[in-house]
Amino acid sequence: MREDPGPGTRGSGPAFGPLQFQLVLLRRMADHQPGLVEDALRELGVQRGEIREANRRWQAMLRSPRRGGARPPHRSVLGPPETTGERRVGDLTFEAATWPVPLWPDLRFEVLAAPGGAVWNEWLVRAPGAPGPVLRTVADLRPWSCTVDEVARAFPPARPMEGTAPTRWQLAFTAPDATGGRREHVAEFTWGLLQRLVR
Repeated sequence: MREDPGPGTRGSGPAFGPLQFQLVLLRRMADHQPGLVEDALRELGVQRGEIREANRRWQAMLRSPRRGGARPPHRSVLGPPETTGERRVGDLTFEAATWPVPLWPDLRFEVLAAPGGAVWNEWLVRAPGAPGPVLRTVADLRPWSCTVDEVARAFPPARPMEGTAPTRWQLAFTAPDATGGRREHVAEFTWGLLQRLVR
């Protein structure tokens, strides 16, 4: 992890930029990985209370009638996307846009938006060209080490499950342990990043 060099003042200042957006991501992760979140806050140089303020302001932006239709506010907060393109999911076509996330240099925040701008999905994905983790056994599944897509590819067939909040997903899969014995597991992800094994 490294310090966020992007715009945006800290705390409750007038600007809301990449730093504050990272605090929004960390807020949900703190429920399951408070230690990792505390480390991230120290690296960013912010206090725990700033997470709540950042999330409050983010939710206010999402609900604001001045936002202009369904289009999400990511561009106004994070700047121009690093990449854009089309992504087909079944019969539907979405606009895919990604932004760097300084806390996780090897990841990108991806937003899939339907025509008209409504967000269909938003989560962390591996950056193009960045090496992903080697996932051979369940012991390799360490918090914040891999994305939901990487676990699904490593241990097929995986079955997505409903999470406990809009930004959370669960994934059921079968994986070997260190001795080679295979058993079923369920992993929980927040914003697409592994948080813990539920079983």
